[in-house]
Amino acid sequence: MHAHDHHQGTRAFAAVTLINLAFTVIEAGYGFATNSLALLSDALHNLGDVLGLGLAWGAAVLARRMPTDRHTYGWRRATLLSPLANAVLLVAFSGALAWEAIRRFNAPPEIPAWPVILVALLGIAVNLGSAWFVRDGHDHDLNRRGAFLHLMADAGVSLAAVLAGTGMLWLGWAWLDPMIALLIGLVVAASAFGLLRESFNAAMDAVPRSIDQEAVRGFLAGQPGVRAVHHLHIWSLGAGEIAMTAHLVRPDARDHDAFIDRVNLALDQRFGINHPTLQIEHGTACEHDRHDRAPHGH
Repeated sequence: MHAHDHHQGTRAFAAVTLINLAFTVIEAGYGFATNSLALLSDALHNLGDVLGLGLAWGAAVLARRMPTDRHTYGWRRATLLSPLANAVLLVAFSGALAWEAIRRFNAPPEIPAWPVILVALLGIAVNLGSAWFVRDGHDHDLNRRGAFLHLMADAGVSLAAVLAGTGMLWLGWAWLDPMIALLIGLVVAASAFGLLRESFNAAMDAVPRSIDQEAVRGFLAGQPGVRAVHHLHIWSLGAGEIAMTAHLVRPDARDHDAFIDRVNLALDQRFGINHPTLQIEHGTACEHDRHDRAPHGH
């Protein structure tokens, strides 16, 4: 089932990337044909999005690779690194969009409204349809979440272009184009910053935001026979996979295997930790992990 989910995710990223690439080519073509800087700028923005989606697609492909003697966890961590690059792209393009909008306030160019409106409407349909492809699991899969936010932000950009084109057509307000572009740039930057912070934390092995580390520590400490808990670490291995290591001081370990099985199952059911490693110790000294090579020891 897990392999099937990865396969479906890879196919979704492939379809979304190719659809958005085709739309970018169409939009750029119309931009050159009408000499519309707005369409050309949005095409450039969409090209950046295609690159971001391509990163997500590549990460989904890498995540399917089996573990090896050197990469014992496989390449699932690629699904954590891809959103980091994706977020950086979002921040960069939103900054470029805002800069271009500010520059155009001084002398807003005359833009043919109807091509902007029609192509932007097509952009809304393409981006919402693409977001629908990657909607499943985006709340717990950081890689999909990055792509989902990317596409929803693009739909917002296209909607803003429709509004700007409509205002220019009916009212002749050329300044609507840079104004709405600036607002969209700020919205995109805000959403990108949240993704950037979360993906950076994941890349740095931070405890996933869905898990309360103290609650996990309390759960482990409350297990029968456990005297102490230390060296507790929780981090993301990849999309939907959370790892944990912990040392448990438990002098009476006659039911060792049954205890490990029971705790591992409970960790998965209660906290979603599906890759735990527990080290059982009989004494309280724990001198075997107090050395310079283990500065995290307590």
